[in-house]
Amino acid sequence: MKVLLINGSPRIGGNSSILLNEVIKVFKEHGVETDEVLVGNKDIRGCIACGFCIEHGECCFKDLVNEASFKFKDADGLVVAAPVYYGSPNGTVISFLDRLFRSSKFSKKMKVGAAFAIARRGGTTASFDVLNKYFTIAGMPVTSGDYWNNGFGLAPGEIEEDKEGLRNARIVAKRMVFLMNAIKDAKEKYPDLLVDEERVATHFIKNK
Repeated sequence: MKVLLINGSPRIGGNSSILLNEVIKVFKEHGVETDEVLVGNKDIRGCIACGFCIEHGECCFKDLVNEASFKFKDADGLVVAAPVYYGSPNGTVISFLDRLFRSSKFSKKMKVGAAFAIARRGGTTASFDVLNKYFTIAGMPVTSGDYWNNGFGLAPGEIEEDKEGLRNARIVAKRMVFLMNAIKDAKEKYPDLLVDEERVATHFIKNK
């Protein structure tokens, strides 16, 4: 089993990293390979809707997004941790995820997802909602814990005092291992259930 971890924080060794380390420890205990990608301190521009990826299967901007896409393709799960800026995930991780999910053309169906939002005080649940939407539009089961996947701390290291948040992160990691293994077994036992109906695109603009 392999899991790709996206660290949206610009701070190396900050609170997002500390939380992800708790997740990584659980994965390693259960033999899951991990690969963490730090995106928060990179120059990641947003999607420009140019359509390049539709034809070529990768983003027109040759940066970390395309590199991470290859790792995502081979992974059984994806974990995203992002700091909260103005009540939502920081702009860099949003730009990264927009382009990663849009430009990568491989099926993400039944890859397991988990998201964590880290803040000083407010905006975690709104950010958590935003991050989970990437999973649910792509057919990815979302891993839950015993509470919303929040972490609290301002200065680097303060999240270590958030015992509940770190406990929940470990629980999410264990449940993610369970889900990945269960899905692997179910794919062999119930392959027909993964065959979808032909997609029908609809919109709500009607010509008069």
